[in-house]
Amino acid sequence: MSEKLWGGRFSRSTDELVETFNASIDVDRRLYDSDIEGSIAHVKMMAKESIIPETDAGTIIKGLEKVRKKIENNGIQFSAGLEDIHMHIEDALGKEIGDVAKKLHTGRSRNDQIALDVRIYLKKETRIIIDLLAGFQKALVRMAQKHLDVIMPGYTHLQRAQPVLFSHHLMAYYEMFKRDIQRFEDCFKRIDVMPLGAAALAGTTYPLNREFTKELLGFSKASDNSIDAVSDRDFVMEFISHASIAMIHFSRLSEEMILWSSSEFSFITISDAFTTGSSIMPQKKNPDVAELVRGKTGRVLGNLVCILTLMKSLPLAYNKDMQEDKEPLFDTVDTLKICTEVYTRMFGNIEIHKDRMVDACRHGFLNATDLADYLVSKGMPFRKAHSIAGQAVAYALGKGKELNDMGIEEFKSLSELIQKDVYGFIEIDKMISRRISYGGTSFDNVKQAVLKAAGELGLQ
Repeated sequence: MSEKLWGGRFSRSTDELVETFNASIDVDRRLYDSDIEGSIAHVKMMAKESIIPETDAGTIIKGLEKVRKKIENNGIQFSAGLEDIHMHIEDALGKEIGDVAKKLHTGRSRNDQIALDVRIYLKKETRIIIDLLAGFQKALVRMAQKHLDVIMPGYTHLQRAQPVLFSHHLMAYYEMFKRDIQRFEDCFKRIDVMPLGAAALAGTTYPLNREFTKELLGFSKASDNSIDAVSDRDFVMEFISHASIAMIHFSRLSEEMILWSSSEFSFITISDAFTTGSSIMPQKKNPDVAELVRGKTGRVLGNLVCILTLMKSLPLAYNKDMQEDKEPLFDTVDTLKICTEVYTRMFGNIEIHKDRMVDACRHGFLNATDLADYLVSKGMPFRKAHSIAGQAVAYALGKGKELNDMGIEEFKSLSELIQKDVYGFIEIDKMISRRISYGGTSFDNVKQAVLKAAGELGLQ
């Protein structure tokens, strides 16, 4: 006869291979603290409502605290035979306090128990991730403050387009991660729902005080529908979705770090502490941190596909398939946290080559749009001005020149509206200064944006 806690209905022991296949303890053991926290609250509530005696509740709570310490000190041997963290804790509790431990599971199921554990865990991790992302935002803003007036080429299609401030470029990422934080903050509201009391799917006949349990556990509300409470993994899908977007932002930044640190760009040098060498080529200095973050993005995206596929065809309520939700969730949490932490450290150890950046703005006709704008300021319609500027670029290309190198007579051969003041108009710093539209790259705009961000983050 099986010794499983659920084994009363069964006449044969579980096949050993099935035990291994069915078990989740290798994955969900990290939920032990959340499980014990939820169990203590459940016991306190049952004592308050006279479902179990106060003395039994006190004994169970003391026993759970002992089990917690044993797990923290590696004093419990985990095995597939006990399937999951819930049964391990209940088994260990029984060894500590005897039969009174069997009262712990009154009025609940592993279905609402695991839903609670994951929510407790994910609430804590979401707060940590929000703080970590804010920490990286600080690294971005500090770099922007340090290099406020550095000019670099802005790109479209990975082709030099127009000059922008390097600080403005950094602040674009600040905005991306600001949205990531907002998404996680919004997602937190839907994680912050207490499912305990839903039991297997239909609720329970015991007079549970769910509001009291909710308050003990610090949830903002209790779930409204018992079936939904145990079958809902929307909050997991949503969290991994938001994490995927955040990782894509890191991946885009990684691509730029990799490009900018190459000899072809030489815009930055990443500290030796955040790069590696080659086993065969002594001269190599590889941006492995950025490359790994870029690579790990695919891993998190895969986790999103995993959880979406897992849930897409499940009938209500709980199904064993849902045991597979924790691996993609835990991996996503771990991956996003370490990528954010390593990027925050790395950003404080990057050298910026401002001369190389601004020099890149002098080649590739980044001032062609400004030549068109100059003609517009002289009264020419923009579409015609655009055509004249294009002709100027074609002429300069044929002569092996940049627009700044063209003589005034060469300009006048394209349009009599062009005067000597054109040279001041197409100087790099003047081009930056004129980008005064809100959100543009003018010096004053970017300075104000950085000041605003520093205020939002509590930086001096």
